[in-house]
Amino acid sequence: MLSSQVADDGRRRSLHGHWSSRMAFVLAVTGSAVGLGNVWKFPYIAGQNGGGAFVLVYLVCVILIGMPVMMSEILIGRRGRRNPMATMALLGREEGHSKRWQWVGALGVVAGVLILSYYSVVAGWVLGYVVKSATGTFAGASAEQVSATFAGFTGSWQAIGLTHTLFMGLTIFVVARGVERGLEQAVRFMVPALLLLLVALLGYAINSGSFMDGVQFMFTPAWEKLSWGSVLVALGQAFFTLSIGMGAIMAYGAYLPEETSITGSTATVVAADTGIAMLAGLVIFPLVFANGLDPAEGPGLVFETLPLAFGKMPGGVFFSTLFFVLLSFAAWTSALGLVEPAVAWLVEHRNRTRSQAAVMMGFLVWFVGLGSVLSFNVLNEFTFLAGTIYDNVDYLTSNIMLPLGGLLITVFAGWIMCRNSTADELGGAGTMYKAWRGLARFVAPIGILLILINAVWPTIRATLDI
Repeated sequence: MLSSQVADDGRRRSLHGHWSSRMAFVLAVTGSAVGLGNVWKFPYIAGQNGGGAFVLVYLVCVILIGMPVMMSEILIGRRGRRNPMATMALLGREEGHSKRWQWVGALGVVAGVLILSYYSVVAGWVLGYVVKSATGTFAGASAEQVSATFAGFTGSWQAIGLTHTLFMGLTIFVVARGVERGLEQAVRFMVPALLLLLVALLGYAINSGSFMDGVQFMFTPAWEKLSWGSVLVALGQAFFTLSIGMGAIMAYGAYLPEETSITGSTATVVAADTGIAMLAGLVIFPLVFANGLDPAEGPGLVFETLPLAFGKMPGGVFFSTLFFVLLSFAAWTSALGLVEPAVAWLVEHRNRTRSQAAVMMGFLVWFVGLGSVLSFNVLNEFTFLAGTIYDNVDYLTSNIMLPLGGLLITVFAGWIMCRNSTADELGGAGTMYKAWRGLARFVAPIGILLILINAVWPTIRATLDI
């Protein structure tokens, strides 16, 4: 099977097909990068850590950390043209090193499966809120009623188990159809639709009466709020927002045509991801301020604060529904990237058809996700280490697996792969290549190490009672 990946011209070809164009690839990677966190997390942490000052630091971190890691992951994927595990094994041997680098690919595949297992549960809440918004549940509701609705919904394992099942079904339906008929067709519709919905909601927010309050909250530089902790937050957000370190970008890179510029595509994705995050803030915070609500709600902003704001506004039922449809698209496109590496592995190494692999992996993710479903109700008092089952899976993936995977991928591209291999994928050894190589070899690994240490140090400190 693997030998069939080498074409007559000597270049490798993916067994799963290719993106039909650069734009298809950019839309797919943007869709993978833009998720639920973009909508509430970036605007919230920007406002709380110095506004415009934080945005500037964040952009620097994206350029110095996010872009070189994403470029590394894409070039590795295109070089190997296989699933992340097989790609790392193959390139490890080709570069004169061990095939044991396959375990770095395996780390990304497993991380994607675990993340999707709980991400699907939260995305299911969003689907549930599309229905609740459309049926007028939040129209004129008080804060107590909105909170009770959320508590009642998450407190029912049957309700969130159903939405979790529905979301996984939608995800597997797309993935089973393949690269061009499934993934590409989906992102060609959903990513532009997401942007259009954001623009429509932006118009609504501009007329809310508190638009400038939202702008000032996010973008007015407050240098006194910017601390070393804020820089670490910016570093972490720059890393996590691009969906790097989990194999998704490597898998998508395997389907990238040879003639497509990795540098140009990465820059476009980073600009789109950052732009959408900022647009989301300009949608959310004017609505929050217009209703005198707390912008520092964090995750509760989406499921408790915003429904309350929409419920008090003219046209709130329609725009609330629109907002949660937007969130559903963002979650859906991210989920496709999370499961794709595992599906590709099953197709390549277990002789499964695309449909069989998608269903098998979808069932596995769904089953593991039941632990997160029950964490909010039946097993909410069953805690260990970091907390509930949901808390532990979230902690393991976000704080350990993703930073570690991103660090090892960058080290592999910058130190293990030779200049000829990386220069071939990045279009020569000019100024841009030299900049990438310097960042990938020195700056990005140090930045990711800081993210990893910052994430695990509080736990180590508590464990050792330092």
